[in-house]
Amino acid sequence: MPGSYDPAFYAPQVRTRATRAGVDPKLLMAILYNESYKPHDPEVERAWQRYKPDASFGIANMHRAAFDETKRRHGFANRRWEELPDDRNLAIEAAAWHLHDLAEQLPAHRSGAYTKDELLALGYNTGSGNMLAFARGAHPGSQAQSYLDRLRANWGKSGKSVSAQP
Repeated sequence: MPGSYDPAFYAPQVRTRATRAGVDPKLLMAILYNESYKPHDPEVERAWQRYKPDASFGIANMHRAAFDETKRRHGFANRRWEELPDDRNLAIEAAAWHLHDLAEQLPAHRSGAYTKDELLALGYNTGSGNMLAFARGAHPGSQAQSYLDRLRANWGKSGKSVSAQP
C-alpha cells in the first residue's frame, strides 16, 4: 500500500534526531508507533486536510501550531508544515525537537504518577498545558489514557527498533 510503513524502518533517523534533540530515542520511536494508526500516504493526508483543516501531518502526526512553534526555535525555520507528508526525515526531526521543548517545560518536582517519558508523550498528544496538569497530578481523560496505554504497549518494540543496528 502506498504510504504504508513500519516505524522501525526509520530507527537510524530516530536515533540521530532524538540524540541531537536530547530526548530518548525509544520515546520518539514509541510515538511514531502510536501515530502509525492512520495511512501516511501524502495524497491521502492532503485530501483529509482539505476536509479537516486542523488535521495533523506526517508520520509523527504533527499539528501546524506545534510545528510552527518548534521550527521557530530550531534550525529548520525555512521549512513548512505542508512538507511533513512528503519528508519523513523532517517529520522525525520536528517531533524530536518538539519533545525537547516539552521537556524544558516540565517542572522539577512532579506528582510521581507518570514517568518523564510518559508526560512528554501525553504532552505530545494533548499539548503542554495538559502535560503540566498531569505533572501536577491530574488524571488524563479517556483519549489521553488510550494514547498512554498504546505508548506502554509499544514501548518494548520501540526499544528493540532503536537498539537494532542497521
